[in-house]
Amino acid sequence: MKKIEIFGTGCPNCQKTEDNIKRVVDEMGLDAEIVKVEDMNEITERGVMLTPAVAVDGDMKITGKVPSEEDIKDWFE
Repeated sequence: MKKIEIFGTGCPNCQKTEDNIKRVVDEMGLDAEIVKVEDMNEITERGVMLTPAVAVDGDMKITGKVPSEEDIKDWFE
């Protein structure tokens, strides 16, 4: 199972990031746990300076922008 962490405080860009990830996970039939990290202390402790940010299995994939569905698919291919 993949662990996908979305870092952000719930802003529209963070919500769009979550929506895109959920859509791709469903389309690809991935076994994934999606975790939202909204606590600013935890976000900064993980080294995230710009949100939204996404980590997959602890590996930071993107920070400071909404990933496209194509970006997300590339992470899992």
